[in-house]
Amino acid sequence: MISNLDYTTLQQLWWIIIAIVGALFLFLTLVQGGQTLLWQIAKTDLEKSLVITCLGRKWEMPFTTLVLFGGALFAAFPKFYATSFGGAYWVWMLILFSFIIQAVSYEYRKKPDNLLGARVYELFLFINGSLGILLIGAAVGTFYTGSNFTLDLYNRVTWDYTLAGINLRGLEAAFSLFNLCLGIFLVFNARVLGALYLLNGIDLSSTPDLESRLRRQVWSNFFIALPFLLYVLISLLTMKGFNVDNTGTVSLTASKYLSTLLAMPYLPIILLCGIILVIYGVFSSSFKQSNQGIWFSGLGTIFTGLVLLILPAFNNTAFYPSKLDLQSSLTIYNASSSMLTLTIMTYVALGIPFVLAYVVYVWKLMDSKKLTVDEVNEESY
Repeated sequence: MISNLDYTTLQQLWWIIIAIVGALFLFLTLVQGGQTLLWQIAKTDLEKSLVITCLGRKWEMPFTTLVLFGGALFAAFPKFYATSFGGAYWVWMLILFSFIIQAVSYEYRKKPDNLLGARVYELFLFINGSLGILLIGAAVGTFYTGSNFTLDLYNRVTWDYTLAGINLRGLEAAFSLFNLCLGIFLVFNARVLGALYLLNGIDLSSTPDLESRLRRQVWSNFFIALPFLLYVLISLLTMKGFNVDNTGTVSLTASKYLSTLLAMPYLPIILLCGIILVIYGVFSSSFKQSNQGIWFSGLGTIFTGLVLLILPAFNNTAFYPSKLDLQSSLTIYNASSSMLTLTIMTYVALGIPFVLAYVVYVWKLMDSKKLTVDEVNEESY
């Protein structure tokens, strides 16, 4: 059956697979969001240990998913990988660095006689959850706003954006209002998910004050995130997009992403369902005192992220546009691997559902019992 798929279908299929992985990563940023809440919700050493231990059981998952996202892009769309990860390497290096210091922090925060002290490692966790996610949002935003690169006849990339004589190599993405708003939304959405996950994962019967602080954080961070989400959505409906015609010529087109939503009606349906689920998860936590909001808001984040990643690549759209030379822009058709490579990858991808089933099974086992104070004394990060 796979061997009967044409080249175009394989290219579209692999962008959808990568978008699903990216959307799952956005859900798993609950770990990063919870890290940024640490100093606001944990007032005692015991509460800090409860929060960090609960998050520490899952810290590898968002990093692994991010690596899988990058690896899949490298294999399926190597031209994009070479252009973005090569030309805009300062952005990706800072993102990678933020995840490195996260791993170091979970390993060494509670080590006896550590050189930096626990509070420095807690600062590293905050940087990972704030700056790291902000830069990821800015990088995703370039799918819509474009980047300052050109490609020559041999696909050699040249990055041209300087500030005070310094080539920023992709850091200028954070100067775009759209990119910045998307990044800030992801940071505060991660904080909402982090608070919801901690409500679900910790036995709060012995720490009622921690529970009340978590519920307040769910509500307050949701309202901070809301205007940034609205700005992103309104921008998507009104901004120009990068259209590709039958000859492969790229041009700016008014309301391109709105026309894509209208041409692919299942996308706005998925987006609306995602937003409703996120809101329901927040309201169930705040008004019904439920601890299950993470599953509604988490699924809603996956749906919303899926649409944001699919939208810039389909309906004859350049998913990685060049602001310096429109014809250097990348599409899923001119940036992908060969048909043979995509076909082999698709056969390998048949095992993904089994891997996901195993991950869900292990997650369920780990979270089958809420984290208690007694466990923290035995298992503390």
